[in-house]
Amino acid sequence: MPNDARARLTRRLVEALQPAAKDRFVWDSEVTGFGVKVAASGLRTYVLQYRFGGRARRFSIGAHGSPWTVETARDQARVLLGRIAGGCDPQEEKQGARRDLTVAELCDLYLCEGLVTRKPSSIASARADIENHIKPLLGAKRAALVTRQDVERLLIDVAAGKTARRARTSRRRGLARVRGGQGAANAAVVTLSAAFSFGMGRQVRPDNPAQGVRRFPEKKIERFLSPAELARLGEVLAAAESLGVESPYALAAIKLLMLTGCRKNEILTLKRNHVDLHHRCLRLPDSKTGAKVVHLGAPAVALIARIPETAGNPYLLPGRNGVGHLVDLQATWERIRTAAGLEDVRIHDLRHSFASVGATTGDSLLIIGALLGHRSAKTTERYAHLSDHPIKGAADRISAEIARMLGLFERADAGSAAPPPAPPPLSARPVLGDVVQARWLDTPAAAAFLGNTVGTLQTWRWMGVGPSFRRIGRRIVYARADLQAWQREHGHAPAAAGAELGENVISLAAARQNGRGGRAAGHV
Repeated sequence: MPNDARARLTRRLVEALQPAAKDRFVWDSEVTGFGVKVAASGLRTYVLQYRFGGRARRFSIGAHGSPWTVETARDQARVLLGRIAGGCDPQEEKQGARRDLTVAELCDLYLCEGLVTRKPSSIASARADIENHIKPLLGAKRAALVTRQDVERLLIDVAAGKTARRARTSRRRGLARVRGGQGAANAAVVTLSAAFSFGMGRQVRPDNPAQGVRRFPEKKIERFLSPAELARLGEVLAAAESLGVESPYALAAIKLLMLTGCRKNEILTLKRNHVDLHHRCLRLPDSKTGAKVVHLGAPAVALIARIPETAGNPYLLPGRNGVGHLVDLQATWERIRTAAGLEDVRIHDLRHSFASVGATTGDSLLIIGALLGHRSAKTTERYAHLSDHPIKGAADRISAEIARMLGLFERADAGSAAPPPAPPPLSARPVLGDVVQARWLDTPAAAAFLGNTVGTLQTWRWMGVGPSFRRIGRRIVYARADLQAWQREHGHAPAAAGAELGENVISLAAARQNGRGGRAAGHV
C-alpha cells in the first residue's frame, strides 16, 4: 500500500502494514484526519491530522495495542475533532501537560517510549535505577523544575546509601537488596540524564539538568594472568577433569572463555548451530554489541569438537540433567581459582587475559578489538601498555643514553644498552593441556603409591610434613611428580601396587559411571 493511502482502518490492515525506510502513513476513509503512522522501527501509532489557527498540526493518540485499538483510537479522534471545532488545540494542551510532568511520570514515559529499540537487559537496568533510586528521591518533583543541584544531591544521597532497602521481586518469595554506593549513584545519574534528554525531544523542558554533572571516579579493574598463573590454572583444570570433581561442561566453559576471549553469557548460551567448525568461527546472532563472528583458534575448535552432544538440547553446554544451558559457573570457578591460588581473579578477567596475551605477542590493537568484538577502538586501548609500542623503544634509547653519560654501564657495554630480559615464552603445549598429560592421585592412591596407609598421609598433612598436596573442592589430590620427588628425597621405594596405580589417572567420574561410587574417597 503506497504512503498517504486511504482505506478503512481495521486491526488486520494495521498489523499487516510493513515498515519502510522512512515513516509512512495510512489514513482512515471514515474519519477525516485519522490515520496510523508506521515508523521505520515497526512501531505503529494512531494520529490525528488537523488544522488550527491556520497551522497544520499532528496529534499522536497512542501506539497500537492495549488500550489503543483501531476502534478506541477512532472514537478518540472523533472526540478530539469536536474539541477542535470548539476552539481547543489538543496538541497545545498536550505540550502544556508534558511541561507539568513529574520526574516519575517522565521516567515512565522514557521506559515506555524512549527505550523501544534497546535490549531487554538495558531496559531492565534502567528500570532498576529509576525504581530503586530516582523515584524515591526525585519522583514527586516536577521535571521542569529539577535543577543541577537536585541531581548532584541525588548523586550524594545514593552514594551514601539513603535509598538502600530490601524489596520484593516478581519471583515467589523473591527478595532483592538495594545497597546504593558510588557505582549505583553514577548509574542513576546516567539514567536520569538519558530520561531528561528524551524529555527535551518531547518538549518537557528545553535543557538537561543532569548533563555535565561530575560523577564519582570509577575504578577500572585490570587483572591479567601471567604465564605462570596460566600454567597453574591449567594444572588445576586438568586435575579437576581427571578426578571428576567438577562438571565437565563447567570446566569446558572456563577453557572456552580463555581460548576465545568471549563474554561469559556468550559461551553459556552458545548453541550448536552457532558453531561453524568448517570456517572455524562462532556466528553469534546477538551479543552485547549485536550480532558478531568470533574467530576460533585450533585449540578451541578441538575442544568444541570433543564436547558430547545431548539429545534434544540445542545448547553446546547443557544445564543440569541435560535441560537448558549451563547457568551456574561462579561456584565452580571459585573452587578452581582457589585451588590455583588465584582468589582475586574474576571470570571476566579471563577475557582480559586473552587480550593481554595477544598484546604481548605483538598483535595490533585493531586485531585484538576485532577478536573481542569491540565496537569502539577506545575500549581496546586498555591493552596498549602491554604491546611493543614505539614509545617503549624511545624510552629504551633515551634512558640508555643518559645511563651512558652517567657512567652506569661498563666500558664494554657502553655502546648499547641491553634490553631487559624477555618474559619466558609460554609452554609449547597448550596451557589447558589434555588431561592425559596430567597425572593426579587421590589420597588412597597416593598412599598405595608410597607404600603407606591413608592414616599416615592424613597424619603427615596434620603435622605439615610429607609430600605436597592440593585441595580441589573437597578433595585432596597429589601430583605424581611431587610424590616421586618426595620419594627420591626421603629414599622410599614405591610399593608394587602403588607403582601400578601411579601409571593411571584416577578419575572419579569414571568410577561413578562404572557404578563403583567414589563418594567415600571424595571425603578423604
